[in-house]
Amino acid sequence: MEQFIVSARKYRPQTFKDVIGQQAITNTLLNAIENNHLAQALLFTGPRGVGKTTCARILARKINQVGYDNPNEDFSFNVFELDAASNNGVDDIRSIIDQVRIPPQTGNYKVYIIDEVHMLSQAAFNAFLKTLEEPPRHAIFILATTEKHKILPTILSRCQIFDFKRITVNDTKEYLMDIAQNQNVQYEEEALRIIAQKADGAMRDALSIFDRVVSFCGNNLTRQAVAENLNVLDYDYYIKVTDLILENKIPELLLTYNDILAKGFDGHHFIAGLASHFRDLLVCKNPATLSLLEVSEQVQDLFKNQAQKASQEFLLQGIEIANECDLKFKVSQNQRLFVELTLMQLASLTHDAEKKKLNSI
Repeated sequence: MEQFIVSARKYRPQTFKDVIGQQAITNTLLNAIENNHLAQALLFTGPRGVGKTTCARILARKINQVGYDNPNEDFSFNVFELDAASNNGVDDIRSIIDQVRIPPQTGNYKVYIIDEVHMLSQAAFNAFLKTLEEPPRHAIFILATTEKHKILPTILSRCQIFDFKRITVNDTKEYLMDIAQNQNVQYEEEALRIIAQKADGAMRDALSIFDRVVSFCGNNLTRQAVAENLNVLDYDYYIKVTDLILENKIPELLLTYNDILAKGFDGHHFIAGLASHFRDLLVCKNPATLSLLEVSEQVQDLFKNQAQKASQEFLLQGIEIANECDLKFKVSQNQRLFVELTLMQLASLTHDAEKKKLNSI
């Protein structure tokens, strides 16, 4: 039986062209290499799973291959990786400092990649300062971290800083489409969009989720199956709930909420999602803000239709009420009742609006 390789490893980018969503950084690094303008101390910072360590490895290989880039040549003798989460003592840094003085036997540079650098102890940081400021010509340090604010200013001032950004939902979805086609997996576009939204800007998370849902669904990823497997409340529910709120149908509203709870969804997650849905409807009100809506054109049409039924005043009040419930949910003694009261309060907004109209006639 052939060993299964997870997608996050199998599809790890091998060149800067393959890196998704970080074009500004990869272009800057390529130009720096071509113009011989690369700093000897670099700090890659940003959320998890966006390509920091991957870019560090690609850079390490690229600067040791002048004029061409062979992904199969890893220059492992020239690249030293240290996980500062588990090797954070002063002795670990001193062993690197002792190695730095020795020039590389092959290639041009020795590259030291220190992952999770914010985990280093105060003594380790202090031992590192002088070497980081004046490294030998053949040494390049690449520090990677998810928490830049925890790094000493004296370290930051010695590094060229690259801020990696979250990968957009559309970029993640497009990449997952390529992988699905590569693996002969049939898919609905909305199914991949749900995975991309769940990943929250981290490509590694998106690929891990993709593997999981393929194991669950087989070679056919439908929106319904993916939403069920990831325990995601789909937009269908929020559209239905909002329609019931706008029609002031409180009994049906409470029954729908009961159905949502029966399927294992959390009340806190539901109310936060409802506030987000109201925000999406508000965004649909103006064509200028429509680009802020990260959904397909088909779903956009559904949102636009519902947005026409709801007034801007209702949506603003709805967001405020739902957000207040979200903030106070954890301290509530009866959380189910709290959400039900919030839903009744939301439904009464349209009822009060109708009353005002009748009184004014």
